[in-house]
Amino acid sequence: MKNRLVVLLSVLLLMCSLPLSGTVAASTKKFTDVPSSKHFAEAVYDLAERNIIGGYPDGTFKPGNTISRGQAAAIIAKMIKLDMSAVKNPGFNDVTPANGYYKAIAALAEKGIISGYGDGHYGPNDSIKRGQMASILVKAFDLPRYNDNNNSINNPFKDVEVYSYPPSHGVNILILYKLGIASGTSPDKFSPNAFITRGQAAKMLKATEDMKPTMITLEASDIGLDNIRYIKTDQNDTRVFDGILVKGKELPTGVREGSIQFVPLKEGIGTLVVTGSKSNSTVYKKYYVHIQKENGELKLSLEETDDHLPTTVNLLLLNSKGELPGEVVQNVSLSTMDGKLLSNNIEFEYCMYDESICFDIDQPGQYIATVLFADGKEVRYGIEVKSHDSDFYYGVRTVKENISDVYDMGADYNIGKHIIQTKDAEQIATITRDPGTNLFRAHAAGQKEGEVFIGFEHKVTEKYCDETWCYLNDWIGINVIVERIGSISSVRIYRTPPY
Repeated sequence: MKNRLVVLLSVLLLMCSLPLSGTVAASTKKFTDVPSSKHFAEAVYDLAERNIIGGYPDGTFKPGNTISRGQAAAIIAKMIKLDMSAVKNPGFNDVTPANGYYKAIAALAEKGIISGYGDGHYGPNDSIKRGQMASILVKAFDLPRYNDNNNSINNPFKDVEVYSYPPSHGVNILILYKLGIASGTSPDKFSPNAFITRGQAAKMLKATEDMKPTMITLEASDIGLDNIRYIKTDQNDTRVFDGILVKGKELPTGVREGSIQFVPLKEGIGTLVVTGSKSNSTVYKKYYVHIQKENGELKLSLEETDDHLPTTVNLLLLNSKGELPGEVVQNVSLSTMDGKLLSNNIEFEYCMYDESICFDIDQPGQYIATVLFADGKEVRYGIEVKSHDSDFYYGVRTVKENISDVYDMGADYNIGKHIIQTKDAEQIATITRDPGTNLFRAHAAGQKEGEVFIGFEHKVTEKYCDETWCYLNDWIGINVIVERIGSISSVRIYRTPPY
């Protein structure tokens, strides 16, 4: 076992970088058209008190008016306290330095939070749509990038589609919905192309600020990698955190850099497997993810390890005809391949719709499991357990002992001579055919495993008909498959599929 504490991050450290939110003093600003009974009133007055938004000279706020893309940029840049002192020209042909929203638009564009229409325009005076606002908020507030690939995300909206190309606002809408930041205009519609009103925008902005979950981001360089390609989380099923892979900027190699967002959920220990690269070589890293509460805050640390978790072994009980044995399993014993008894009574349970029995194993190696049925019959299984750098669970392969098999094509077919076409087939199996019949026998031979093809001199044609059509299948031979784990062999004969 080799464990190493490699990263220590605290939620508390992130708090200083987030915009201030929460309860504020009662606002001294009042708008004649925003009574306290309105669902957006609290958000409007909170943002107004902080001089993030303002009203009109006549004392109104006009909550039903739309908000422009330029206005949205200015408000959001102020909310996230973006540095606008030395911005780069974003290159939009309709946003000049003389534009009142130029600095905010330029600063947000430089951070990759906003973009134009693709034709060189930004449209600062265009009214912003609900879908557009969702995408800007996800990026501006760096919300967890939940999606269908990494986390269960519900979509109740008939008018919201999620696709990657061309890019859509759908996934960002669903992120806001999952986090409770935004709801639809009706139970099954979000209206992504509807213009957002000033009242709706204020409520959505304040909700994003208040309901953004605590999150920690880990860059590829933080764990000694050039990029992160894949992650596998929570293999021990503890649900103590959400882990989300976010693709970053493209590297010269053509892959994207990648980072991992951690959203702590509760105290406990989870797992994380990272697949990335270093100097063009694939690298796997495994971590325990520790979530602890200290001084009221959830604290996260990563512990690098080469541990494996106990892994389930599945022993299929079905026979070659797909039938279950008539008797129940009474006992399972386990020994090493060289005969050392490890347990004469392994704890097991029925699984896979009662077609298998399952038990856990916690060490790599080759084993023999002997399954005793109530009628006294014993069946042996070979078990091979291999460790993987890319997984907390072992790779498990099993072979049910069956040293010989018989297959009868029946007397109705004239297959002629048979030809064993696989080279060195005798090292895999001894194959015979009863004289004057189409009955084949195969017996495990030697120490090799593999597949042997036996061709027929004459192909076999079978006719099948349903209510509307008839089909012809041509069979050209049979196959013998031999699998081995240590001293345990399994032989199976099956008919070669038709062509």
